Amino acid sequence: MANTVVKVKLARDLRAKNKSEAAELRSLFKRHGVCVLNILGSPGAGKTTLLEESLPKLSTDLRIAVIEGDLYTARDAERLAQSNIQVVQINTEGGCHLDAPMIGGVAHELPLSQLDLLIIENVGNLVCPAGFDLGEDATAVVLSVTEGDDKPEKYPQVFREADVILLSKTDLLPYVPFNLPEVRDVLYSLNQKAPVLELSAIKGDGFVSWLDWVRQLVEQKRGETHGCESARAR
Repeated sequence: MANTVVKVKLARDLRAKNKSEAAELRSLFKRHGVCVLNILGSPGAGKTTLLEESLPKLSTDLRIAVIEGDLYTARDAERLAQSNIQVVQINTEGGCHLDAPMIGGVAHELPLSQLDLLIIENVGNLVCPAGFDLGEDATAVVLSVTEGDDKPEKYPQVFREADVILLSKTDLLPYVPFNLPEVRDVLYSLNQKAPVLELSAIKGDGFVSWLDWVRQLVEQKRGETHGCESARAR
């Protein structure tokens, strides 16, 4: 009897469930008029410190809540709660990213209709989070100068899909081997639409541009929501 070779096609979209739930989340957020920003970056890139510095300034005119993603502990969530905003913790317990079902599982804990901006601080990782839509309006990627200047070329997808790229810890540039002009060139080759903003939380440098960018994002969302409401009224 001749040997038989059976070919099995694995064409099934393994992220189909996430895509479906992300679409539902996007509709939910749109109905409530809340803008959603997903923040990605490596462990130690400075995501939480960025938010510690940003939240008190943004909350003067925006109603904000945060979903905090971490493998374990609520330490970062406790830090951010000092800004007197609501923070919901998600512990993935070993998972390397947040996904849409996780966000959907905690969305009911938030007063969405009373929010202007929902910030999701994703699990520290430059690989897995890039592949999972969370129903967000925009993605910010944080790259610290202490990580080395090879990261954009080694992990291009996350930078290619970003809406804004934040170079953090720039006060350390004199002390680390980080070729800033070269990194800017690489980032531009990967993504010509995303502004690249240089930040130092220690010195406060660059925060005006970053906060302006966030506020413009929220205003854009408001315009889209009001436009939909006007269309329905007609």
